[in-house]
Amino acid sequence: MYKLLRNILFWFDAEQVHYFSMNFLRVICKISFVKKYLKKAFTPAGINLPRNFFGLSFPNPIGLAAGFDKNAKYLDELSMLGFGFVEIGTVTPLPQEGNSKPRLFRLKKDKAIINRMGFNNNGAIIIAEKLKKYRKDNETKNNQVIIGGNIGKNKNTPNENAWKDYEVCFNALHDYVDYFVVNVSSPNTPGLRQLQQKEFLKKILTHLQQLNTSKKIKRPLLLKISPDLLQVELDDIIQLATEIKLDGFVAANTTIGRSNLISTEKEIGKAGDGGLSGKPLSKESTRITNYIFEKTGGTIPVICSGGIFTSDEAVEKFNAGAVLVQVWTGFIYEGPSIAKKICNSL
Repeated sequence: MYKLLRNILFWFDAEQVHYFSMNFLRVICKISFVKKYLKKAFTPAGINLPRNFFGLSFPNPIGLAAGFDKNAKYLDELSMLGFGFVEIGTVTPLPQEGNSKPRLFRLKKDKAIINRMGFNNNGAIIIAEKLKKYRKDNETKNNQVIIGGNIGKNKNTPNENAWKDYEVCFNALHDYVDYFVVNVSSPNTPGLRQLQQKEFLKKILTHLQQLNTSKKIKRPLLLKISPDLLQVELDDIIQLATEIKLDGFVAANTTIGRSNLISTEKEIGKAGDGGLSGKPLSKESTRITNYIFEKTGGTIPVICSGGIFTSDEAVEKFNAGAVLVQVWTGFIYEGPSIAKKICNSL
């Protein structure tokens, strides 16, 4: 059924379809019996699924990666689709529209997506209000989804002042998210990846750790890394993470690489610049996850993200050392039952 619907939707602009689909889901979920049916239909049936990491209890290990619900707009709807956690954002201090459209493209032959969204979001203050409302509306319920807050800097903020942007986002979202992910690895904000250099990264992460320690409730702090890092750069980041007692990594963000794709040069060229996600990223996300696991002896947990479509691919990530996994492109290609299917097969 979903394959037929997907084939129809794939005739239209990817970004427009994304919002059309989620807004349609939001509308039908206002009907009580439909909401109950969907929740029952997509809830995983496994009893051995809960995971405890970062001081948090995840109902299952399959999460939705950042970039899908940038503005925390669809948490109620996504919580019904069986995800163990949802990462919102990337959130910046000030609202920004992101890059010009079109900016989201499918490479169907590769089961991949290229995006150059550019951190389009409503800004930390508005998103914090949405999160506050979600928490308040669900405070008496036991089914609140675990929320990660993926934070970044505004496009016009110089890199030497980037730490201030991360501070603003951290303070704004702190009371409403369960963990933080520092995004310095998106290829779609000019100069952002330079923040993975040790001097910039140490300033940002050390400052956030100090802020975190000063709070009554300390939130787990993770770092999302690029799959395009040189080995020496990755080693520097692992060493820094060990020094400042970082809580974990998310491996990995999208890649600027275009090697070993099935799509034609014309199809790839039509999509243009941006970060590539999906099946072509699978081997690299596994490799990086396993490298971090081996390098740290498993002392720094890794959430693996990149190229997960099936339970076999999820198991591959767990065997490589991941403690949790995230889907995004797989959700687009496999449909809303992806979390349930993977969980029920684990």
